[in-house]
Amino acid sequence: MVVRAGREFLVIPGPTTVPDEVLRAMHRPAVDIYSGPMVDLTDSLLADLSRVFRTSGRSYIYIANGHGAWEAALSNVLSKGDTVLVLESGRFALGWGEAAAGLGAEVEILAGDWRRAVRPDEVTERLRLDRSGRIKAILAVQIDTASGAANDIAAIGAAIKAAGHDALFMVDVVASLGCVPFEMDGWGVDVAVAGSQKGLMTPPGLGFVAVGARARDRHAGAGLRTPYWDWTRRDGAEHYHKYAGTPPEHLLFGLRQALDMLFEEGLDNVFVRHRLLAEAVRRAVAVWAQGGALDFNIAAPGERSDTVTTILMNHDPHPLRDYCNKKCGVVLGLGIGALSDKACRIAHMGHVNAPMVLGMLGVVEFALDALRIPHGRGGVQAAIDWLGAEVSA
Repeated sequence: MVVRAGREFLVIPGPTTVPDEVLRAMHRPAVDIYSGPMVDLTDSLLADLSRVFRTSGRSYIYIANGHGAWEAALSNVLSKGDTVLVLESGRFALGWGEAAAGLGAEVEILAGDWRRAVRPDEVTERLRLDRSGRIKAILAVQIDTASGAANDIAAIGAAIKAAGHDALFMVDVVASLGCVPFEMDGWGVDVAVAGSQKGLMTPPGLGFVAVGARARDRHAGAGLRTPYWDWTRRDGAEHYHKYAGTPPEHLLFGLRQALDMLFEEGLDNVFVRHRLLAEAVRRAVAVWAQGGALDFNIAAPGERSDTVTTILMNHDPHPLRDYCNKKCGVVLGLGIGALSDKACRIAHMGHVNAPMVLGMLGVVEFALDALRIPHGRGGVQAAIDWLGAEVSA
């Protein structure tokens, strides 16, 4: 017996649910890549991406995923042998560091705990020891989708400034842009990277890099520059330079619609929506955790992200995922990296609302019942109580 018919609920942390409006915007014929409307579309997207990144600097669009955006950022500001400091809080800053090593950089990891966010005071302490300025760039993520950690980018930026260090501050906002506040210029971030498939509600395939003035200066002497990723080449006068060739037209049509939807809702309202729905998930998980079979991966409540909640399980998580998917049509995220086979992940980012979250939580709760997994009763009710109190009439 299954209750799976109907639309599948994708609750993984990327790709996220693509709105019907975005799909409709993409369902159209191709256009002349040299035409005025195509040029205008590119100009509007680049300007609006900088608006979302909250920077006066330039943004770039790549036909790539987030890993491509990592490489674009690194290759444009580093030379072979440069040292980068990776701030560990889960899988993805480490992955960015691995990309840097593959390009020929020397990588140092400021070791972290996958159950905690980055500690800014440790960043200051490490940078003060680098009196020779050997470290050229610092790599961090705002939200790590493996661990569920939310790093305080403003505090880390202040920590770098307190150390008086000249390293570029480079931040991955793939799992946070368009979901939670990010102030690139205000927080002292020199380079930020993102992708289309999470908070920006567009299918995978676009990577974005936003560039501040200090990174632009560093770019002039970077030795790792290559033709496809190079910012200078993409600043060329011809429109095709913006994409190093043919633009990904249909993804751009979708991105335009997605950005319009975000601006229509209002970014501040988008951030509140994500915060409220994330807390509803956390209220449910906190109740379920009373049974002793599961718990939050991130120990400190203030360090849990508003886009993904990683749930540690003290037994095999696959039966729960399989039941939710095969019986009910709800696809939970796998544990990855050090949390492989130890966790499930619930995404609450992008095109998500209260019915989607409450429906998903209801499925998880009755799956816990059906599988006889010990858990506290009333998790969904706790989520309902929270939203009922916080969403005003």
